[in-house]
Amino acid sequence: MTDNNTPQGFDTICLHGGHVTESNRAHLTPIYASSTYEFDSAEQAAAIFRGEEKGYIYGRWGNPTISEAEERIAMLEAYGLQGADGEPLKLKAILHASGMAAISTAFLGNVKAGEKILTHQSLYGGTHEIIEKILPDFGIGAVIVDFHNLSSVMTALDADKTIKLMHIETPANPTLQCVDIQALSALAKQHGVVVCVDNTFATPYLQQPFVYDVDYVVHSTTKFLNGHGTAIGGIVVGKDIDRMNTAMTKTHRLLGGNSNAFDAFLLVNGLRTLSVRMDRHCANAEKVAKFLHDHPAVAQVNYLGLADHPDHALSQKQMKHPGAMLSFELKGGIEAGARFMNKLKICLNAVSLGTCDTLISHPASTTHKGVDREQRLKFGITDGLIRMSVGIETVEDIINDLEQAMS
Repeated sequence: MTDNNTPQGFDTICLHGGHVTESNRAHLTPIYASSTYEFDSAEQAAAIFRGEEKGYIYGRWGNPTISEAEERIAMLEAYGLQGADGEPLKLKAILHASGMAAISTAFLGNVKAGEKILTHQSLYGGTHEIIEKILPDFGIGAVIVDFHNLSSVMTALDADKTIKLMHIETPANPTLQCVDIQALSALAKQHGVVVCVDNTFATPYLQQPFVYDVDYVVHSTTKFLNGHGTAIGGIVVGKDIDRMNTAMTKTHRLLGGNSNAFDAFLLVNGLRTLSVRMDRHCANAEKVAKFLHDHPAVAQVNYLGLADHPDHALSQKQMKHPGAMLSFELKGGIEAGARFMNKLKICLNAVSLGTCDTLISHPASTTHKGVDREQRLKFGITDGLIRMSVGIETVEDIINDLEQAMS
């Protein structure tokens, strides 16, 4: 296998990044189903615990299958980027049991009691709920502003010195709002605030937040990175290697949100086809969005590739493609939406996203059910909004299914 420092194409990294040939020379990384690891001596055990010698200790602290997934995703997020020293950017990734576990590490590893997180409207329901309902019990507050309004962001940062982390989700779930990572990161840096970006919807194939000097990127690896709906997972990727190896690793290990060898194995194999899958996802989504936009039964379509989306120009600036996610609302409101979803035959009614097959969900009654209705409506998540993760099926079959369900 080529050394990881050798320049490689993005597609090649998807297939080979982070792979280390093991003793039996398996073509694919094996599932290391072991809870603990042996040491050659008491001295070696002590050296590995001190970090003076590389080695595996205990399943909660990682294993070779997990390491490959971590290294591959770090390489993809850093692809083609340079660090402040002009050298290729080096990143460290920590794989978790879920996207929410990864977000918990990102938050609790950087914000403590008496401090606050600055974030924006229209977040994934789980992220919104942990900020609003869990972190306050730990003395961690939140400031929520419209990230489209940079003057409001500046005012919030100027007014509250307890803000220590800015959390950005772009494109946002499920409204597909897109916010300016470069401008927001610059404002945060002026105030010494750490920046974390949820890159789940875009993946590093479409968007690389580290080009804008952010500190962390998080993903629900369950989604497009795995791509097949076979495993739950999440990851935190950071550019401060020392901090990732110390404070962030300690937070991750003690919270206990570690991944496991089987899910990591499934993730590694999903990553092998990331770029080719995303090409088909994106091509299909463009056609589906245009169909919905032109359909007389549809009141509104939120897709960044449509010229009438308010964030269309911004998405073109910071994304390589508008992506595979969209949301829409039928003219008949929630009743029409329910009838539509019940008539689908190929598109599946499921709450996840990023799988090879097309998934459609109703956020107000599922993923965002725990968000206060008044807030949800303010954020643009209406009662009748339908979210769609466009799959890689023959696009005519997707469109025909939508057409018959709306008839």
